[in-house]
Amino acid sequence: MANLGSLASLPAIVVVVEVAIFSSFAAAQLRPDYYASVCPNLEGIVRYSVKQSMVKSPISAPTTLRLFFHDCAVMGCDASVMIISPTGDDEWRNHDDYSLKPEGFQTILDAKAAVDSDPQCRYKVSCADIIALAARESVSQSGGPNYTVELGRYDGKISTRNSVMLPHVDDNLDSLNAFFYTLGLSQIDMIALSGAHTLGAADCGFFQHRTKGRDPSMNPSFDAQLQGTCARQNSAFLDDVTPVGFDNSYFQLLQKGRGLLGSDQVLYTDERSRGTVDYYSSNQGTFFYDFSVAMTKLGRVGVKTAVDGEIRRDCRYPN
Repeated sequence: MANLGSLASLPAIVVVVEVAIFSSFAAAQLRPDYYASVCPNLEGIVRYSVKQSMVKSPISAPTTLRLFFHDCAVMGCDASVMIISPTGDDEWRNHDDYSLKPEGFQTILDAKAAVDSDPQCRYKVSCADIIALAARESVSQSGGPNYTVELGRYDGKISTRNSVMLPHVDDNLDSLNAFFYTLGLSQIDMIALSGAHTLGAADCGFFQHRTKGRDPSMNPSFDAQLQGTCARQNSAFLDDVTPVGFDNSYFQLLQKGRGLLGSDQVLYTDERSRGTVDYYSSNQGTFFYDFSVAMTKLGRVGVKTAVDGEIRRDCRYPN
């Protein structure tokens, strides 16, 4: 089994995405049955491996889901976020990627090892596709939608620290929309994907400045709760009602002024997005459907082909 090595020292937090070039030509190669003839048991192998990872660590699901998001939003869905450069010039060592915890990387490495242990599949499935499948499994095995994953991505060969430019935890609606627009995603897509914050946690440093009455959009009782939490530990759940369950409670919390990050709560305080939050809070099925659509669209961003990509043997290093 592969191990993380120096990745194990990564700290925790939470954030979102970067600019990538959308290639309609490359995305056209994607299809759910891409590996049907060369690795027919692929989805079952990844499903079981992710299940094992989730048993080992309760944060495996949110960290794996976040890994897919960060990968696709920086240089496209090409597993470049997994690359370890001997010079230290790689994506995960950019400050904006410090939210990516070791458990997410290990989930992918374990799934890759499981896939390659099947003689039919060995060295035929890209790390990028394994990340996409593992993200879906993290969602569905946490109670969320079991959506279809398009496959056929190639792995990128380049990962640079300066390529990572992510939104900030206090971005307003205009900034969030502008960023997601560069990925070919709409405001509805952005709000649906933000619902992934029903899983996971954030370090206190990313929301403490909102406490002690400094952000009027924060519920006073929630403010006091967070002050107590951060006095005892360094992080808090994004959704403290169902922190390990994928559901629509995130949106219900926003209605009550209990969004942990400023970029979460703004989805309700801004009247232009409030209606969608209200609808998702009472219509979990619609949220699940829109989330599935948005994840599919995100998975088409910056897809590599055999011309500019490869099937990496070790997800951490280009061939």
